[in-house]
Amino acid sequence: EISSGRGLREAERELAYCRRHNITAIGATDPRYPALLREVEDRPAVLYVRGNVEALARRAVAFVGTRKISSYGQRACYEMVRSLVEAVPDVLIVSGLAYGVDGACHRAALDCGATTIGVVANPLPAITPAAHTHLAEDMIARGGAIVTELNSQCKQNGRYYIPRNRIIAAMTAGTVVVESPETGGSLSTAAFADGYNRSVMAVPGRITDSNSRGCNLLIRNRRAQAVLSGRDIAAELMWELGLEPQKSERERQPLTEDEERLMALFDSDPLTIDQLQERSGLSLGELSLTLMTLELSGAIRQLPGNRYEKLL
Repeated sequence: EISSGRGLREAERELAYCRRHNITAIGATDPRYPALLREVEDRPAVLYVRGNVEALARRAVAFVGTRKISSYGQRACYEMVRSLVEAVPDVLIVSGLAYGVDGACHRAALDCGATTIGVVANPLPAITPAAHTHLAEDMIARGGAIVTELNSQCKQNGRYYIPRNRIIAAMTAGTVVVESPETGGSLSTAAFADGYNRSVMAVPGRITDSNSRGCNLLIRNRRAQAVLSGRDIAAELMWELGLEPQKSERERQPLTEDEERLMALFDSDPLTIDQLQERSGLSLGELSLTLMTLELSGAIRQLPGNRYEKLL
C-alpha cells in the first residue's frame, strides 16, 4: 500500500510537471502512440512529447549519421531529404537532434516544408545540445515534435544515447545512414532497425573517405541497401510515389547554385570529371554528389571514360 501510494504520488507529480512544461505523456496503449514502436518488445512504456503528438502517426523514415559531418555529408542530407519529400510529400523525417547529420536532416526537412521529429536522450523541456534549442522550437512551430522516453527525474548522461537509438529505429519504416565512420552511434541505430525487421539503407561514399567507411561497409556486407535518392528510399520501402516523371520534377525544382555552376560549363561536347572539377572549383566530394543529382534528374548523363554530357 505504501508502495502503491508512493507510486501514485510520483505519477501525479510527473503529470503536474508535464502540464507546467506543455509536455504530453502518452502510454503504449494510447492510440496516439507510434504504431510501429508499439510492435517491439522493448518499447518505452511512456513517451513524453513536446509539440504535435498527431505527427507521430505519420509514415516515417529515420536519417542518422556522424556528428562530424563533411561537406559531402551536408549535401547528401539535403538531397536525400529533398528528393524523398518530393516523392512522398507526407513523409515524417525522424532523427536525434544531435550535431552533424541529425541537425542537417532536420534543417533540410524544414527547408523542404516537411514535418520532422527529434528523439532526444534527455528529459524535456531541455534540449541537448543546447545550441539546437532554436532548431527544436522551429521544428515544433512547423508541426513537428521533440520526443523522449525519459521522465523529469532522469539525470542527463551519456548512457541514454544508445537506448534512444532503438526508439528512432523502431518508430520508423526504415533507417538511412547518410554518413558514418566504421564505428559510431548511427551504426547502432542501423543494427536496431535490422533487429526490428525494418529497412536499413546507406548512402555510399568514396572508399578513401573515413567518414563514409561505415556506410560502405554496411553496403558491402549486405547489411544495408545502397540509396542514391529519395526515390530509392521510397522504392525500398515499397511506398507509392507522389511524383510525375523526373524531367517534370526538375522543371519544377530550381537548380542549386552548384548545379547551375556545373550546367553552365557544358556546351555540345562532353566533359571529364577532372575538367569539371578544375572549372567549377568544387571539391571532389561536392562535385560527385552534384553530378549524381543532375544525372538522377535527367539533366546530364555519364559516358564511358568518366565523361558527362548535357541532356537538357
